[in-house]
Formats: sequence, C-alpha cells, structure tokens
Amino acid sequence: MSSTEELLKRLGVSIDAETLRLALTHRSYAYENGGIPTNERLEFLGDSILGFSVTDSLYRDNPGLPEGDLAKRRSAVVSTRALAGIGRELGIGEYIYLGQGEKLTDGKNKASILADTMEALIGATYLSNDIETARQLVMRLVGPLLLDAATLGAGTDWKTSIQELAASRQLGSVHYAVNGSGPDHARTFVAELLIGGTSYGNGSGHSKKEAEQEAAADAWRTLTVRDKAAQNGASQESAIQDSAAAGPASA
Repeated sequence: MSSTEELLKRLGVSIDAETLRLALTHRSYAYENGGIPTNERLEFLGDSILGFSVTDSLYRDNPGLPEGDLAKRRSAVVSTRALAGIGRELGIGEYIYLGQGEKLTDGKNKASILADTMEALIGATYLSNDIETARQLVMRLVGPLLLDAATLGAGTDWKTSIQELAASRQLGSVHYAVNGSGPDHARTFVAELLIGGTSYGNGSGHSKKEAEQEAAADAWRTLTVRDKAAQNGASQESAIQDSAAAGPASA
C-alpha cells in the first residue's frame, strides 16, 4: 500500500485519515477483516455530488443545449468507464484496500472498483471539507472530459453508438472478434471490432462486454479522427485552389 500523502497530493484535497481509509476500503477487504465498514455509503454520497456538480456545470455552460443532449453529456462523464479512466490516471488502484480474492483477479484495475472508489473519495472530500471543495474536485477530475467531443458524442453505450454510426455511413455490418486468455480467476479478454470486414478498433478488459465496449470506443475515436483529417484536408485543398485562382501576388 502506497503512502496516502501522495494520493491526497494527486487529488489536491485534504481528507482526514479515518475518512480516507474508509473511502479506500472495498467490501472484499471488509468481509475478510471481520465485517468492518466499507466505502459503499461514501460512494452513494459521492455519486450524488458528482451528478449534481456535472449537471450544474453543463446547464450553466450550455444555455442553448436541449435536455436530451445535456443528459447524454452527463451520462458520458459520470459513467463507470469515464471514472475508471480517471482513477487509472491518478493511480488510485494502488491505494485501495482489497481482499485476497480481488487481489488475485487484479481488482485494482477493475473499472467498477476504480469508479466506485472515485465516488467514495468525492464523498470523503465533502465530509472532510465542504460542498464547494468537493465540487471543485469533481470539476478538476471531469472537466477535461466535458471538452472531449468524441467522448460526449458517444455517451456511455459505445456499442450502440458505433452501430448507429456504421449504419448512417453504410460502412457494413459490425462484428466483434473476442478472445479470452488466462485462468478462470484472472481471465482477460481482447476484442477487435470489424466493420464491413475492416478493423477499426481494439479493446481489452476483464469481461467480454468490457473488451467490446473498449473496442467500440476505440473505433469511434478512429472514425472521428478520420473525419477531422478529411475536413482539414478539404480546407487545405480549398485554400490552395483559391490561392492558385488569385494568381501570384504582385511585387
């Protein structure tokens, strides 16, 4: 277990030792240590603070956006996948108290455990400080995601989003090629997403569903990047044609 001082430094907040330990206590560890309290109540609290903070920001910053689009953007940044990604960037997994079973199955890297712990840490920040400190933490964590058009465009269900995108562009049928490896207690899955027989994305995870979602997200980003490249190329070509039509500049 790494020093929690480094964790607090990464979060940019102060949390009292007892509350911080509670926020990092997964139920598997609690069960193996006499049924001590878990971080689930803090997770419940943090989830509400996270949802409100993101909703408030989206409402204020997007006055012309309809309710449906606001809801889709909120879902994208408060999803398990998004929170787990933040947790991995911060190295949260190294600090979580896990039972032996979860340790054997690489629990510190599981999306659900990372996301739940992030919510618990938000709740712990509120209890040790105030709502404004917790809100500021939330915005530091998810602010970059609010600016990520690709993330916001797909929302939480990447598989549905890529299916709709492939259909709208008539790219062909969507197929996932998934392979699993490793022992039953530590199974890892790798997925490749093919559209019309062409590979567009890859993903991995501790379940087939997680690997497929990762592959779909990767494919979404691939297609988005291609769109931007095509648009930039078209703009440059137009500029060249305009310049040629104008003729050489006079001396």
